[in-house]
Amino acid sequence: MRPMSVVVTKVCDIFAWFMVVFGALIINNGHNTPGGGFQGGAVVATFLSFLLAAYGSRRVFAWVRENIFGFMACFGPLSFFVFGCLGFPHSFFFNSIAVPEGGQPISDWLPYAGTISLMDLSVGCGVVGALSMIILLMYKSIHMVETGEGMGGERGHDRFER
Repeated sequence: MRPMSVVVTKVCDIFAWFMVVFGALIINNGHNTPGGGFQGGAVVATFLSFLLAAYGSRRVFAWVRENIFGFMACFGPLSFFVFGCLGFPHSFFFNSIAVPEGGQPISDWLPYAGTISLMDLSVGCGVVGALSMIILLMYKSIHMVETGEGMGGERGHDRFER
């Protein structure tokens, strides 16, 4: 895909970063307000498709490292499980960290946030990674169909015309 006009790229320069900030806000406040990790992660992943539409795939693929999204897609669910089990057996999946019978909290470094907010961050991380990988693979497949790469002929549709 080729880049769009100067107007579209300038609008992308101005507003695309607000999408990331807004998505991070939705992820961060998901335990108190409607929304959460999935909704915020989808907003942040939309940032990548906005960049692909404005700047074209060559420039974005030169800038983006796909390994990061794969790591995020794996790290998110794993950390979700770990944070969910932090409060086990007293406050499993609660919005506060468990306090054992001795009176000391399990984690002094997060006295107010609880495990739900950490789990929202984990879901957001996983969703950003997975949806970004899906978006990148969709754009790569569009590029392969347009150029005919990997389809067994000069053009991708030649194979199906026989």
